[in-house]
Amino acid sequence: MALHEVVDERVEGLGCVVLVSHAADLRAGFASQAGMVGYSLRQRGDELLGQRGGMPLLHPWANRLSSRSYSASGREALLDPEASPVRLDPNGLPIHGLLTASRYWELESRIACAERAAIGARLDFGAHDELLAAFPFPHELRVGAELALDTLTVATTLLATGDVAVPVSFGWHPYLSLPGVPREEWTVELAVKTRALLDARGIPTGSEEPAEVPPGPLGARGYDDLFTALTEPPRFALEGGGRRIELEFGDGYPVAQVYAPPEEQFICFEPMTAPTDALVSGRRLRSVAPGDSFRAELRLRAR
Repeated sequence: MALHEVVDERVEGLGCVVLVSHAADLRAGFASQAGMVGYSLRQRGDELLGQRGGMPLLHPWANRLSSRSYSASGREALLDPEASPVRLDPNGLPIHGLLTASRYWELESRIACAERAAIGARLDFGAHDELLAAFPFPHELRVGAELALDTLTVATTLLATGDVAVPVSFGWHPYLSLPGVPREEWTVELAVKTRALLDARGIPTGSEEPAEVPPGPLGARGYDDLFTALTEPPRFALEGGGRRIELEFGDGYPVAQVYAPPEEQFICFEPMTAPTDALVSGRRLRSVAPGDSFRAELRLRAR
């Protein structure tokens, strides 16, 4: 038997692809026909992704925006749910981008060998008018996922294909869980130094405060916090029941949202390329010049 495989499966009628590491007894599934969401991370038969959401890619913005309109790179944009796949939070604010269930992804490559199992997918954002109506910046997205022994690496690349710079504010939203372990027995490690102060809607006010969270039990604590400075290495961890899940932010992810409602059996360590509301506020918002590209990488280890 090969140490690594790439296999196809169907979930709820959708074509999906699974990276398999036999050596680590680890499987990572991605729904190429539904937003390239990471829908499963199964170790020794146990599911490690909270099934509320799995691990979706949030693009062209992560978290929420304070307004249904914004200006960037000299262009004005209006977020109209009637014209584009805009989702609204309970306060009526646009949330989590435009691609969470997109069928526009194309699976372009797959590799399986002794060292790894890998896939590559592409989405031509600029080819779809309903997407450009809300984010008028032509570009391509590429997602490469690689499983090597116990480590899943996900690289997201944005290539500016038009004549205008493309703002960068995407992120991933992994719902992590420890199956069979009560939440009060979970231990967490947060690689954070600075927390943004938020208003009642979850929008940054522009002020920050020091944040130091020692490793320890999650217990009854709840989080919905934006951390704007991270420690080195930027490694977050969830541990309990003889299992440890680590999420390490690579280049391109300077910001983290931590989300763990006290009544839920999951915690999210969310790598973000820009703070919440950066498309509107402009704070720490980077852009990619025409013809250039931007790449961000995360690494998820299950031990």
